[in-house]
Amino acid sequence: MPKPFKTYFDDLIYLLEEAGGKPFIQRQGDLLSLHFNGVAIQSEMRVSAPDELVFSYTRAMMGFLLFQPMPKHLLMVGLGGGSMVKFCYRYLPDTRITVLELDADVIALRDQFLIPPDDARLRVIHADAAVFMESAAQDIDVLLLDGFGAEGLPPELCSAHFYAACRRALNPHGVLVANIIDRDLQLPFCMQCLHAEFDLRVCWCRAEGGGNRIVFAINGGEDDVNECQHDFRPQLLQRAEASSLRTQLDLPQLVARLRCRCLSR
Repeated sequence: MPKPFKTYFDDLIYLLEEAGGKPFIQRQGDLLSLHFNGVAIQSEMRVSAPDELVFSYTRAMMGFLLFQPMPKHLLMVGLGGGSMVKFCYRYLPDTRITVLELDADVIALRDQFLIPPDDARLRVIHADAAVFMESAAQDIDVLLLDGFGAEGLPPELCSAHFYAACRRALNPHGVLVANIIDRDLQLPFCMQCLHAEFDLRVCWCRAEGGGNRIVFAINGGEDDVNECQHDFRPQLLQRAEASSLRTQLDLPQLVARLRCRCLSR
């Protein structure tokens, strides 16, 4: 007797029940996805191309290359399925990568997502980012904030206190990149805190085809992005073209979508 047809949602519900509240993985054809619940996909990997950035918001977060084309130290908050970790590990061979992940069950899935093992260049740390950043070494060139739980963005990771700790950990001209869901009620407060902490040296774009706002905050001086007082795009376009050649990203179109003075737009 043939087996009954199993839909994507049948499979999702089954895996959700089997996981017992823990993160779980679903395989559909060439795609492997990470779930915290039955509502949203946290991360996705193309099995045939594990280093590819499947989600548009992760490609947008690589816009840090416009401000820091050759970072020495990159710190990520949130491991997920490791898509950004794998991309940076491949395309930034001279960059040291540190990843903070609060959930040990997420870290336990790293091998299934083909995340490289820890070595001299990569270290995944089981830690609370809100606590870790308080005493982080002040040597970070790029700080990627993508730490989400089953309930979304934790308030501890979008507070004025947390952003202040992040800025202290950045090198001069270092860049913080935050992924914030457009419909998140915390968004206006997050933007206000980032503007206040980074003296309005903030710009942002929306990820293509999604509801993510990607915010870039620069720890620098008057020559950095500063309240749109000068046209910074020609310089960024030069960097975008150079970085696109080595990463296969379409960074010039990202430059065209950047917006500043977020509070008024």
